[in-house]
Amino acid sequence: MNDKTDKGAMQIDVNLVRELADMLDSTNLTEIEVEDGDRKIRVARKVQVASSAPVYAAAPQPAPSPAASPVEAAPAPAASSGNAVKSPMVGTAYLSPEPGAAPFIHVGHQVKAGDTLLIVEAMKVMNQIHAPAAGTVKAILVEAGQPVEFDQPLVVIE
Repeated sequence: MNDKTDKGAMQIDVNLVRELADMLDSTNLTEIEVEDGDRKIRVARKVQVASSAPVYAAAPQPAPSPAASPVEAAPAPAASSGNAVKSPMVGTAYLSPEPGAAPFIHVGHQVKAGDTLLIVEAMKVMNQIHAPAAGTVKAILVEAGQPVEFDQPLVVIE
């Protein structure tokens, strides 16, 4: 009997919608869709990308500046285009395995292919970013806790 009165009315899990909205905020995604049988919930928002872009573009610039001199800082961005390890996803960069722990790498650090360079958190999943080849870390272009975009240069290895 209850089924007849509920027929045609969609039962919405308000807590799930709130969780999805929180996930949008925490991951900087613009849309999430969940499907369970014939029930589908989509949460989306519009984002002002233009206001965020200068913040992300400006963040990598200070990282090479602490290098020895301005003369060395100028070639670093040129080197970063060819030897930069780029983010495979949108997320938040973390330079150490947990808060308060030593960072995975530092400028001048020798790495082997497959070594963990940093972590990019996306949708509450910690994704290790590995060195594609052996070399020396020349620059770290992000800071701990910084949001990163897809294909954004993260670390320069030569």
